[in-house]
Amino acid sequence: MVQKKAKKGGKKVAAAPLAVKKLVPQKVVNPLFEKRPRNFSIGQDIQPKRDLSRFVRWPKYIRLQRQKAVLQTRLKVPPPINQFTSALDKQTATQLFKLMDKYRPETKEAKKERLKARAADKAEGKADAPTKRAPVVRHGINTVTTLIEKKKAQLVVIANDVDPIELVVFLPALCRKMGVPYCIVKNKARLGRVVRRKTTTCLAITQVESGDRSSLNKLVEVVKTNYNERADEIR
Repeated sequence: MVQKKAKKGGKKVAAAPLAVKKLVPQKVVNPLFEKRPRNFSIGQDIQPKRDLSRFVRWPKYIRLQRQKAVLQTRLKVPPPINQFTSALDKQTATQLFKLMDKYRPETKEAKKERLKARAADKAEGKADAPTKRAPVVRHGINTVTTLIEKKKAQLVVIANDVDPIELVVFLPALCRKMGVPYCIVKNKARLGRVVRRKTTTCLAITQVESGDRSSLNKLVEVVKTNYNERADEIR
């Protein structure tokens, strides 16, 4: 049997109704207020203030700081260098600097006065008795290294931002080997202020008065727990 072909053309779709235009209420323009659009072309209106810090030519030392920070986040830092990122906490550092401020070296003026007084006594015919050396904080990489090797240092304080870092990178290992307590603090300038210099790499406490012995012992305990005994964790 032959099938009948389906008739072409189905139902017609109804035409869309006429679109009703919405009446938009006209804005009433106040004749007192005149529109004055600004023109920012050359010699016209002043440009608005924009944040141009991205286009500032920063000094070289700032650019180096930023490049160094970016590099340190991207590179794998060796363990001996990475240990300098863990500095002493703020509270302990404040106590440490309070103690060290008591044992600052004498000023040039004080030394001059002391030597003058000694010379005057000698001129009068008195016996020349050299003054006893007061306990002071020792500084300088060579001096501190010698004190550690002789085990005379009771506490060693190292700055975390020494440049080049190779100057002090061996000190923590040497302190651990010789059994000397050490700690790492922020800011070489802050260490330098203790010994009346701009900056210094490290300091060593060799002697303290009997009144400050208990506070030094407490600091040594904290430092040993955080650095000497946690060497592998810090690295």
